[in-house]
Amino acid sequence: MFDVDTILARLREEDIRSVDMQFTDVAGMIKTVSLDAEQLPDALDTGVWFDGSAVEGSARVAESDMYLRPDLSTFAVLPWEVQRPEVGRTARLICDVYTPNGQPFAGDPRGALRRALGHATRRGIHYRVAPELEFYLFRKPPGDKQALRPDDQSGYFDASDGVSRVIRKRVSDALRTMNITVVASHHEVGSGQHELDLAPQDALHMADAIVTARMAVRTIAHQEGRFATFMPKPLTNSPGSGMHLHQQLYDNEGHNRFTDTSDDYGLSAEAKAFLAGQLKHARAICALLAPLVNSYKRLMAGLEAPIYVTWAQLNRGALLRVPRLTEPAQSGTQIEMRCPDPSCNPYLAFTMLLHAGLDGIDHQLPLPPAAEEELYELTQRRRHLITLPTSLHEALDELEASDLARNALGLHLFERFLEAKRIEWANYLPVVSPWELDRYLSTY
Repeated sequence: MFDVDTILARLREEDIRSVDMQFTDVAGMIKTVSLDAEQLPDALDTGVWFDGSAVEGSARVAESDMYLRPDLSTFAVLPWEVQRPEVGRTARLICDVYTPNGQPFAGDPRGALRRALGHATRRGIHYRVAPELEFYLFRKPPGDKQALRPDDQSGYFDASDGVSRVIRKRVSDALRTMNITVVASHHEVGSGQHELDLAPQDALHMADAIVTARMAVRTIAHQEGRFATFMPKPLTNSPGSGMHLHQQLYDNEGHNRFTDTSDDYGLSAEAKAFLAGQLKHARAICALLAPLVNSYKRLMAGLEAPIYVTWAQLNRGALLRVPRLTEPAQSGTQIEMRCPDPSCNPYLAFTMLLHAGLDGIDHQLPLPPAAEEELYELTQRRRHLITLPTSLHEALDELEASDLARNALGLHLFERFLEAKRIEWANYLPVVSPWELDRYLSTY
């Protein structure tokens, strides 16, 4: 934790000459207002003015005055910047967005998660998450006319060497200096594909950590002559990149509310209802967990990406998984959500996952039987399984019909997200793809 005096002292002692005031738009992209370090005391006192339409993404409306108020707990020096004595160093503060009359801005994604966590805290519930963040490293940057070339040809958990090992090591070291712990990193299944596993935190600071980690990976990869992407499915015949999310609820005394060691799956009654709530609302919230046109190419492809709205313990094709309790069960039961991908806005994703789970608890929803068989070989005729949406368009229709999403996000964010994503879908529809040319050009 940092207070004003500590932050100002560090500015002087570490030759920090500028401070990036960061926030995210509705899509989860980092936006920045850079201040001269000498202006920070006034900014901490009165906030920083900016054009609030920057939060709206592609659904931008008329310009409106808004103010950034920094969260002091997010202060960090950017460790990946090349040290140049003539320009000094740069720090960052992640900010909440306020209106000119001092009220939280209804369109701020971070504010939506704050409200959701506040609602849970008043009930004695604390939501902690730990993501597995996957990404690809390529040798060619976007726009190059040659095909993308993965950085290596290694496979799952193969020992990395060369540039990719340097990048992962530098990212882990950089995040550690920013109070973000990478508990493990490894090579994933795809050539050039990697994963960072972040240590559990409360959902608000984990959302901050995810947007920071994405920035760190992209920046450091570029410095090492590589291009990093968190696009869910960058290569047709390779695995997609997901962001599996391990979820836990704790009480005020720090006890895991999901754990019941007498249950076959280690699930308490509250955990079963929470899980049932996320299953019930899975189709409605999918657009927030998998928000791109490209996201659904990952979800339709299998390869451990979920297709059906099911839960299991051993089956990695299930949407929600309950890993076995280990002995001793130090951290207790976790519920792993496997639908999210690393392109999502984590503030909105966590908001909806929490609300969906709490809705299950509030209504004591029954948990359907686990689906432990091989899901990819089943047909809907045999099991009548509900599927996740197969396109962004379908997912947006489900989201638009959801009262839970409308109430959880608030009308402003709900409408802006839908509008931005409808624009994305409309822009995608008229584009002629290479597949269409290969299939039809010389045939018809």
